[in-house]
Amino acid sequence: MSGDVLLRGVELHPRQGPVDCRIRGGVVAELGRGLRPQPDEFVARGYGGALLPGLADHHLHLAAMAAQHVSLDVSALSRDGLASSLAQAVAGEDGWVRAVGYDDVVHGALDRTVLDAWNRVLPVRVQHRSGALWLVNSPGLERLGAVSAAHDGIERDTAGRPTGRLWRADAWLREALGGRAPSLRAVGTQLAALGVTHVADATPDRGATGVVPEAVRRAELPQHVMVMAAGPGHPPPSRLSVGPLKLVVADHALPDVDDLAGRMRRAHADGRPVAAHCVTRTALALTLAALHLAGGLDGDRVEHCAVADPAAARELASRRIRVVTQPTLIALRGDDYWERVDPGDRPDLWRYASLLRAGVRVAASSDAPYGDPDPWACLRAASERLTPSGRVLGADERVPVEVVLRALLSPLDDPGGPPRRVAVGRPADLVLLDRPLREALRAPDAGQVRATFIEGRLVHGAQDLG
Repeated sequence: MSGDVLLRGVELHPRQGPVDCRIRGGVVAELGRGLRPQPDEFVARGYGGALLPGLADHHLHLAAMAAQHVSLDVSALSRDGLASSLAQAVAGEDGWVRAVGYDDVVHGALDRTVLDAWNRVLPVRVQHRSGALWLVNSPGLERLGAVSAAHDGIERDTAGRPTGRLWRADAWLREALGGRAPSLRAVGTQLAALGVTHVADATPDRGATGVVPEAVRRAELPQHVMVMAAGPGHPPPSRLSVGPLKLVVADHALPDVDDLAGRMRRAHADGRPVAAHCVTRTALALTLAALHLAGGLDGDRVEHCAVADPAAARELASRRIRVVTQPTLIALRGDDYWERVDPGDRPDLWRYASLLRAGVRVAASSDAPYGDPDPWACLRAASERLTPSGRVLGADERVPVEVVLRALLSPLDDPGGPPRRVAVGRPADLVLLDRPLREALRAPDAGQVRATFIEGRLVHGAQDLG
């Protein structure tokens, strides 16, 4: 559905009665009670459901989400199950067997030798659940030309042979595969059904984001998108913007502090803040030291911030560095985090409430496909802090759903800042729920999303709007 719409009887404020909302020309044109329908507009009944600004996911990976849709998910399998699945798998259209969700604790260590024992007929590539590592068998390495390739991410044994472990090599891997990427249409549809109208693609390499502008231009991806890699290299289409520069502070190969500070200075000189990927205490300390050398720029942020002690929280606040965290990772893998980390790190795992108390501007996100893309699950996870076994991981870090929701409504370029509002003249990027907001937040669920509009166009829901 496109064109002009009149939403009748929607809730804008819990303490006020229902109002009507007119959408015209892609913006909210009028708000009030008893608005008269115009001959050219579609009239939809709100039934008192909350009308919200569209939700924002401040950190995800679009190309990886698209690839997950056409991959074998092995996350629920045992090692024997993984071996059996890869042995019996059928190659996709590109000739590869592609699997995601590998967990070294559950499935054990993998390399080319292990994968060859399971399948040496077809090229196989398996992605670690973190997204940082690919495992490739011998036929796959031969097809990629990895034996002679010079890339720092290609791990080699003492004899110089590739082990099949490719670290942070997504851009090289994509180029070696011919630069092909799955369509983003299914991802756009999935996000629209969840009420997500704004996304920040946190993929660091330019190759991954090369597919995004075209997907936005073709309306394959209807959301507003902010990319964190190098700029698109040409005037961006409508709904696409360039955000902070993503810098990966990789724990398996920590950068030199002066080199990291230099990259930050160059980004700042170009007018871009930085978004530093930090999942350990060491990575965060290195990032803070580099920012001290480079100087800050408004909009600098830390992605994940999985381990942060109170001193680090105070420094983040004093430097006005934002944090973008992922509550659903606790719901998905909290027990693993608890078991794997140094016991001294446990009190500092995935802080949220204490960062807010320290004065840090914090926004939640999904890290999809490595985390759950459902923002309503994010609300539950942040407020409950429950691991899969039912353990409460950091009871003092619980955050009320109302606080998390406000961050999900914040602009892409100001995560954790003041929430966007439904107001006359504002873009009609909207989510209509099937019930009042207070009721919805008692048990947040994606099934409560009745309709999603982006720039006034209905991108999800149509059957019950008449």
